[in-house]
Amino acid sequence: MDKGSWKHSLLLAVVLASTYAEASFSWHMDDFIQAVKQVEDGVPGSGPVAVLKRLRHAAGLNDALIQYFLRAADSGGAEMDVSLLSFITKAVHHRVTEENQEEGVVLTPDGTTVALTPLLLGLEAGFLSKNKDRVRGLLKLTFTKDLESHPLSHHPLSHHLGPDGCWDNVSLPQVFTLLDQPGVLTTAQINGGMDGFVLGTEIAFPSTSGRPLKLSGILTEYYCHSLEVGGMDVAPRLISRRRRENFRKLGVPSITAQQVVKSVEKQRRVMGLKKMDSKTKKQLMTLVKEGVKEFVQEYLECPPIIPRCMWGAKPYKGTPTNLTLPLPFLYIHHTVTPSDPCLTLQQCSADMRSMQRFHQDDRGWNDIGYRYREGGGRGWLQQGAHTLGHNSVGFGVSFIGDYTSRLPSQHAMGLVRDQLASCAVGGGRLEANFTLQGHRQVVSTSCPGDTFYNEITGWEHFGEVKK
Repeated sequence: MDKGSWKHSLLLAVVLASTYAEASFSWHMDDFIQAVKQVEDGVPGSGPVAVLKRLRHAAGLNDALIQYFLRAADSGGAEMDVSLLSFITKAVHHRVTEENQEEGVVLTPDGTTVALTPLLLGLEAGFLSKNKDRVRGLLKLTFTKDLESHPLSHHPLSHHLGPDGCWDNVSLPQVFTLLDQPGVLTTAQINGGMDGFVLGTEIAFPSTSGRPLKLSGILTEYYCHSLEVGGMDVAPRLISRRRRENFRKLGVPSITAQQVVKSVEKQRRVMGLKKMDSKTKKQLMTLVKEGVKEFVQEYLECPPIIPRCMWGAKPYKGTPTNLTLPLPFLYIHHTVTPSDPCLTLQQCSADMRSMQRFHQDDRGWNDIGYRYREGGGRGWLQQGAHTLGHNSVGFGVSFIGDYTSRLPSQHAMGLVRDQLASCAVGGGRLEANFTLQGHRQVVSTSCPGDTFYNEITGWEHFGEVKK
């Protein structure tokens, strides 16, 4: 082989190796954690702060506001591998394209999608905290930072926050497309903000002695915990599945619109922007009040709901019938088959697809019958096929499993009894004085199982059938 051909072959090999290295990564939290481990291995003995600064430097997160709270970021060691640098830059840099594709987000094992920027900034703020009662800049870095570049005044009052979206492939996620036009903060940004706030607070004021030695370890413990037979009833406190619960416990819902506006004003000063005039400030205050109200209702009072696209739902057959809200009834079901509750996104998705096939193919229904199955189903607006003769007047919620002689987990029951019901009432979907009933009360069936039915007779709003 001559010298020119040898150089050409070497160049081709390098290009192919680099391409393969990028292609082998997906936008899944597992892959991001693997990238973090590579950064850690590149600087042996480096602590979480040094790794976070390297990640921030690679992603270009170094504007005036970030430097004000976290100081400037540097590479902190040898140059990073080109393919690794490219992956981190794309994984962390957040934007929404003209095609409504959201970048800088990753799919987590629990089925939710998280923006990495607010997560990483919150973590670094927690590690750098020296205050005894609060983490300096935590709210600004995890939530209000983006209000300046995407002012609320650009959006209608009904759409400040969200939406969620769909991945092209949950096994190898590459493209995340939003379900609607983006609000000020997408659901992924809110998830990342809550995680950054929760973890930043925990790191600054740990409930147990000592701090984790590696960033990859923190992320693995938080996002990759595998549920055991007891499900969420025996799960650790600090995991991503509990983000809304943990965020509520920190008292963050008490944050006022005035605090948010003050945060935006300080951000403008730090970044050298001119002061808002009184008219703009008043308008922002009004819109932030609506945004805070929406945030509390949709992201704290309501449980996380996995979109249909994430469990691989087939399209509705025919034309759906819309409901007239609010409805007066909530009907409780169990599935019998599958007989055991699901514990992973993959298992839950397979269960949902199986039920939809049974309802559509075997029973000839237009769609899966249930309004919700602890986080899946038809949603709020379309009439279901869950409770014969009563589908137009109530929502049907089914618990996966056979509860003839046992109960669902305490967590699952609380999710429906307390959060989903409250969410439905607060959102105007369910009447405030709604009646909760078991499937067997209005249809000849043993559903939702003897043991579970006896349990729900003690729930608030339970009511007998009026004759």
